[in-house]
Amino acid sequence: MSTTPAEPEFIDVDGERIALRQVAGATPGVMWLGGFKSDMLGTKAETLSDWAQEKGHAFIRHDYSGHGESGGRFVDGTISLWLKQSLEVLRRRTEGPQILVGSSMGAWIALRMVQELHRAGEGGRLAGLLLLAPAPDFTTDLMEPQLTDEQKRDLEEKGYFEEPSEYSPEPNVYTKALFDDGRANRVMTGLIDTHCPVHILQGMADPDVPYHHALRLVEHLPADDVTLSLIRDGDHRLSRPQDLAMIISALEGLIERTGQA
Repeated sequence: MSTTPAEPEFIDVDGERIALRQVAGATPGVMWLGGFKSDMLGTKAETLSDWAQEKGHAFIRHDYSGHGESGGRFVDGTISLWLKQSLEVLRRRTEGPQILVGSSMGAWIALRMVQELHRAGEGGRLAGLLLLAPAPDFTTDLMEPQLTDEQKRDLEEKGYFEEPSEYSPEPNVYTKALFDDGRANRVMTGLIDTHCPVHILQGMADPDVPYHHALRLVEHLPADDVTLSLIRDGDHRLSRPQDLAMIISALEGLIERTGQA
């Protein structure tokens, strides 16, 4: 039974109200980073929240601007904007080392957070990474090669294009700003030196992020302390009971590696 608070808390980031929910507890804390057009009340985030309360671990989740309960317009969003909001949530509302759990686009945000935290001398805030169906660089590597002539024309002339979503009655909207900013935030261009253990869970039946994308990501991570678990019949959601059990198991494994289980 979920014990999610009825109402979120909010912080202001550059004039936008960013909604968050938080569980107090032991470190390392766990920070949830959702996917493109998802929100913090999804099955995986709720499961992690329930686990955190049961185990007494700190846990935090938030909605990016234009998502869920946060303010702002979705069409104004970019990786840089959502990255800044996520860093603000971590810096202002968490203490001690954190395990970043990034789902799909959230894994891209998590990897950029790693880079920015190390650049700022805050690498000690990172205890581990758990990346679920990770989609770093998805705009350039997964989407741009598949764009139709009509979509390319819409991007140039209208500044966006729409396509039906399998996960929402509302269409997905992709803006030229998102693509341009995505190029500036690419992470799979060289070594991503995380300085912390990484566990990747990837479904081999994922129609949105093919599993070879996760294999490519591994090539850009340090050779040691990286685990890739392929789920043969797993899809992009990774929200079946057996998937959720694997996520919790992987998270607990990362916590054990910190010596703070």
